[in-house]
Amino acid sequence: MKRTALPPASTQQGVVLIEALVAILLFSVGVLAVAGLQATMVKNTSESKFRADAAYVAQRNIGELWVRPDSLPGDGTAVSSVVDTLPNGEIEIARAGSRFTVTVTWQQPGGDAHTFSTVANIAGN
Repeated sequence: MKRTALPPASTQQGVVLIEALVAILLFSVGVLAVAGLQATMVKNTSESKFRADAAYVAQRNIGELWVRPDSLPGDGTAVSSVVDTLPNGEIEIARAGSRFTVTVTWQQPGGDAHTFSTVANIAGN
């Protein structure tokens, strides 16, 4: 009976498994990075929208003051109201002579408070 020699034991047993595990690890890190990037983009987009809304509300109120500058009480008086389009939004209009300061504040849940302020000089009739 003729004996056949067995091939020598391979020194690369299990290398494919290690390569597969490394590939899965790299893919997982990449997916987590993309998810984090998307979360940051959504947050920044929301903040940008709220800043644009605050600027719009402030400018709209400045426009109303141009039409009726004497609608607010005298100097040093501030009028506050709630802004429905912003989370926890409030607007304050202060008057000092012909100088009107419109300040819009808002705060996202779990976030920092933000403020947008604009000043206009409007002479009365």
